[in-house]
Amino acid sequence: MNTNTISIQNASKSFGQHKVLDNINLNCEKGFIYGIVGYNGSGKTVLFKSICGFLKPDSGVITINGKSNSDISDFNLGVIIEAPAYISELSGMDNLTYLYEIKNKRNRKHLEEVMRIVGLDPLSKKKVSRYSMGMKQRLAIAQAIMEEQDILILDEPMNGLDKQGVEDMRNLFIRLKSEGKTILLASHNREDIDILCDYVYEIDSGKLKNIRSK
Repeated sequence: MNTNTISIQNASKSFGQHKVLDNINLNCEKGFIYGIVGYNGSGKTVLFKSICGFLKPDSGVITINGKSNSDISDFNLGVIIEAPAYISELSGMDNLTYLYEIKNKRNRKHLEEVMRIVGLDPLSKKKVSRYSMGMKQRLAIAQAIMEEQDILILDEPMNGLDKQGVEDMRNLFIRLKSEGKTILLASHNREDIDILCDYVYEIDSGKLKNIRSK
């Protein structure tokens, strides 16, 4: 029985003459955190966008739970890739509520709890336009987990967080792993990778290689 939640087989992606992903292979299972490291421009974000179906590989196959990833709406994914777009004149809670209700979901108490989990006050009326970078990052994490997503694709999720915020989010991700989530994490912070990740892969010149396993 195939236990992979994410399977990447021989995936390649080029932009013009520049090959960003070169015959990538990766299998990810439930209950583990997979770290992706590499210099800026090495292809981490392109890899994550390809997994999510935002970019289509030139060749190869990417599946999620055994199905083609061509329609992300088929899957319960929580994603942080680049800066999420929020309605700046609404509060954080109102932004989450708006996004939650797009999928016909109504559970304000649940959203309030998610806000508290990431260290934000659900009762605050502060507009997102007045949020610090760290608060916006906490809100992005709240959005990524608010639907109890099975798979988390997190590109630099600690950006802008202070020391306490980083510790809080590390604890959160470890707890989510223990609940059976599949987590892919890209970070420039080696300490995040060392503390959180069960498997670590390096991407360089389009190639992905395993550099650490449990």
